[in-house]
Amino acid sequence: MDHPAQSRSHALIHPPKSLALMLQTALAALALVLLAGCGASDPEQDSASDSGSDSAAADSSAEAAAGTCSYPTGSQPAAKDVEVPPQTPQATGEVEAAIATSAGDLAVTLDAEGAPCTVNSFLSLAGQEYFDDTDCHRLTTEGIFVLQCGDPTGTGSGGPGYSFADELDGSETYPAGTLAMANAGPDTNGSQFFVVYDDSPLPADYTVFGSLDKESTKTVADIAAEGTDSGAGDGAPKEKVTIESVTVAE
Repeated sequence: MDHPAQSRSHALIHPPKSLALMLQTALAALALVLLAGCGASDPEQDSASDSGSDSAAADSSAEAAAGTCSYPTGSQPAAKDVEVPPQTPQATGEVEAAIATSAGDLAVTLDAEGAPCTVNSFLSLAGQEYFDDTDCHRLTTEGIFVLQCGDPTGTGSGGPGYSFADELDGSETYPAGTLAMANAGPDTNGSQFFVVYDDSPLPADYTVFGSLDKESTKTVADIAAEGTDSGAGDGAPKEKVTIESVTVAE
């Protein structure tokens, strides 16, 4: 399938293979702006050195291995009043859940074994109805293929008032059906997450904490087929998508 950018200029209809790869990489990198979820950490902390980020990630991994999680609060207030999640994860193994939206229900399987602190936060927010009546604010249809949700303000700048570290091993990929966290840099996870509706060439920087079944992935792909409200490849979905509730199967 031709890369979307190739339809914009006749000069790009038959680019050399290396140029096509460069274009794909550049477009995917540009689309990463979509995944800048807003955490609760200080901007100065967000711009910390790589060594500091590595240390924070190592501390988080050690805490997770010990069965505890850290959710430090920051200077940014919560977009919606919520309690900080418990430090001890409340779920184990695979957790079946449903995200009810205005476009249809999304059946998801959460990976509490691979991403215990992420799933712990997601379930805590869901139980407090944090996601209820919130719009999915961004859709991208070029370079990467995701629908981003989880901000009650609908602006892409809202979060839960706390942040938590990434849960990554460097082998993460983002095929269709992936459920992953958006972030604003290393260890800045909050409440924003994204659903991948078609295979996307993202770097292994985003915590994968679950997956959608095929039917649910198709539901999101059908939303994407309608395009964005601006007609561009990156913007609010033309078909408004509102999360009505998130429930855990009993």
